[in-house]
Amino acid sequence: MPAESSNSKRGPGRRPARRPARRKTTPLEQPTPGPDRPPKSILAIDVGGSRVKILASGQTEPRRRPAGPNMTPQDMVAAVQEMADGWEYEAVSLGYPGQVGDDGPRSEPGNLGPGWVGFNFATAFGKPVRIMNDAAMQALGSYDGGRMLFLGLGTGLGSALIAGSVIVPLELGQLPAPGGGLLGERLSRAGLRRVGKKRWRKLLGRVVLALRTAFLADSVVLGGGNVKKLKDAPPGARLSNNLTAFRGGFRLWHLDDVKTLSGEEGPPAVVDEKIDWRVI
Repeated sequence: MPAESSNSKRGPGRRPARRPARRKTTPLEQPTPGPDRPPKSILAIDVGGSRVKILASGQTEPRRRPAGPNMTPQDMVAAVQEMADGWEYEAVSLGYPGQVGDDGPRSEPGNLGPGWVGFNFATAFGKPVRIMNDAAMQALGSYDGGRMLFLGLGTGLGSALIAGSVIVPLELGQLPAPGGGLLGERLSRAGLRRVGKKRWRKLLGRVVLALRTAFLADSVVLGGGNVKKLKDAPPGARLSNNLTAFRGGFRLWHLDDVKTLSGEEGPPAVVDEKIDWRVI
């Protein structure tokens, strides 16, 4: 005789007990990304002197808008929110063209409008925000091991060094250039227009060799919009795709000691994966 099922033990007409319904949470009650709930989607923003570019997790085509000397942080936030319409993201990574401290920008950008220092990006976006120097963020996205020096060839000259899982933002544009002036002036977009591609490429080759030797770098990575002006990378260097800035923005949430800016007090937002990085 077959075993009697548990359902057959219920008396006639009795219905199975119902589980209590789960209460739905509103957006305001959703937990903030943190150590126990890493962000599932990130909006990476690359702020440059001439363009603002964005890409979200799961997307394949960046969106961009012109920047310029009158762009304030309010303008940037409004442009990004409009560009990102239809994209879902829980957290924001911002590559900033200037010096960055724990609380965000600590110097005004040379090629944008005023008001960046002290601006509350987390409140403006309504999301947790992490900010890093734009060259350091692209260096992070370009890194594949060893001691790597990154040079960003754009409106100015960005630079960063990665060695032993330590990211060191640099200001190599302040160094004297061969033949006079500063590296930041001679290797900038304006310097390229002033001397022409041939002389600019020759100077870049000399600078790459000197800096690689000075920093004992295993490799020099060249990024930024002006890498397209190069036929080939100088000896000892390789060219980086500008999309690596977005990869750096996604990787930024794997760093333990980068402060998360939030409109509310709360734990820092980090992902579960532990990577022994430090930012100096």
